[in-house]
Amino acid sequence: MNENLEDASNELILTDDEVVRFQIGEVFAHMPREEVESRIEQMKEVTSKNLEKLEEEKDSVLAQMAELKRILYGKFKDSINLEED
Repeated sequence: MNENLEDASNELILTDDEVVRFQIGEVFAHMPREEVESRIEQMKEVTSKNLEKLEEEKDSVLAQMAELKRILYGKFKDSINLEED
C-alpha cells in the first residue's frame, strides 16, 4: 500500500495540473493538488504506523509460538513435529 502511495506522490510531482482527480472510496473527485499531496502524506503516515504495529504484533506472536513449541517439545519430545514443511 505504501508503494502505491509513493507512486501517486511521484505522479503528482510530474503533473503541472493544479486540479487533479483523487479517488475517495469508489468515486473520483477533482481536488487541488496541494490538498491531494497533503492527504497522500497523511495516508502514508497512517499506513506506516499500521505496518509498524503489525510488525510488533507479528514479533510477539512468533515469540509466543517459539515458547509454546519449546513447552510442547519438552513434554512430547520427538513424538510430535511442529515444524512447517
